Amino acid sequence: MTGSQTRPGRKPATAKRDRVRDHVLQLIDAAAPGTGLDSERDMAAALGVSRPTVRAALQELVDSGHLVRHQGRGTFTNPRKIDQALTGDPATGLAAPSAEGVWTSQVVSFKTSAAGASRATRFGLSANELILRVIRVRVVEEEPMAIERIDVPAALVPGLRPADMESGNFYHLLRDRHGIAVSEAVQTMEPTVANPEQAELLDVDVYAPLLLIERTTKDSAGRVVEFAQSVYRGDRYRITTRLRLDDASG
Repeated sequence: MTGSQTRPGRKPATAKRDRVRDHVLQLIDAAAPGTGLDSERDMAAALGVSRPTVRAALQELVDSGHLVRHQGRGTFTNPRKIDQALTGDPATGLAAPSAEGVWTSQVVSFKTSAAGASRATRFGLSANELILRVIRVRVVEEEPMAIERIDVPAALVPGLRPADMESGNFYHLLRDRHGIAVSEAVQTMEPTVANPEQAELLDVDVYAPLLLIERTTKDSAGRVVEFAQSVYRGDRYRITTRLRLDDASG
């Protein structure tokens, strides 16, 4: 591709658009995450360019992840990512402290049903024993961050109510109310995209990037006490892993 060619569907760069983009990048550097920008009309007037030029420059910055657009609300600097730290030794396992921020939940579904073959195998139960399934939207900084689906043997959590799942730490609740001390978990993570139902609950576009996390948790007696499947917003959630390395690391 020569220097005079452009990618299909992308307008060639112009000096005015570059000037708008550089101006907005300076605003982003100085602004707090999630700060609203001036309207296209006001920005065009201030910089002496046309609104289409401003719109094209802003769209480039949206596409590159510097800005986000909310229909009917305007254009904003990218909000900060919520960080989940994983720390520890690869040989002995990682610790998972609580993620940043104050988390609350909106319970979407709270139902008990027979385990069936698949869940019975996972939990080591008979197929007719009951499993409680809780689906909730996890909220932090007043924004939906994740959808969490939790399966737990109903016999382990007698008297648990939807309101109990709206705030606080679930593992603390298991320990303090039900005498269950979680001790280890196997967790997998992989990328996925939002389906229409997930997009509506998380206030993102269909096919927006998500992080799918599945976790099987055991208590100190070795029983499987929880299976959780969660999807987290790819634009707002980040996992940072700190590892201790030695000569065998690679």
